[in-house]
Amino acid sequence: MGFQFSETMAGTVAWDSQPGPPQPFSFEVTAEAESTRTHLRDGKAALRGVVHAPPIAAAGAAEGVITIRPLGQRIIRYELAFRGDDGRTYRVFGEKAIRLSSPIHSFTYLPAEILDDQDRRVGVCEARFDHKRDLWSFLRSFRRL
Repeated sequence: MGFQFSETMAGTVAWDSQPGPPQPFSFEVTAEAESTRTHLRDGKAALRGVVHAPPIAAAGAAEGVITIRPLGQRIIRYELAFRGDDGRTYRVFGEKAIRLSSPIHSFTYLPAEILDDQDRRVGVCEARFDHKRDLWSFLRSFRRL
């Protein structure tokens, strides 16, 4: 038996090649773990969804992995590969640093980087889970598989 849930993170990205004000950035993903037993051992679940990172990707299909280890390692790590509008593959790497002294901030704030297909950083992101707006839909998205 496994589980799934859906999550939206939104914020901004500062592109390395385009100085100026940060641009909008967001992703909507569904996490799925086929086995709760395996997930409890390694903390990993598959991610599928969409990354919005204009001008690189208006709505790039995304796949990746989320590692959920809030107690042992005190992290939630996102690794998402997505196709840009230019046909190239980009990757979002971000990690929430879980602090029990600041649970709301640490569970909702995601600093991240976007890398191109040559592993060069092309942007720096800050995204947040809007718990006031999205918490109810997030909780309702949890399913047992």
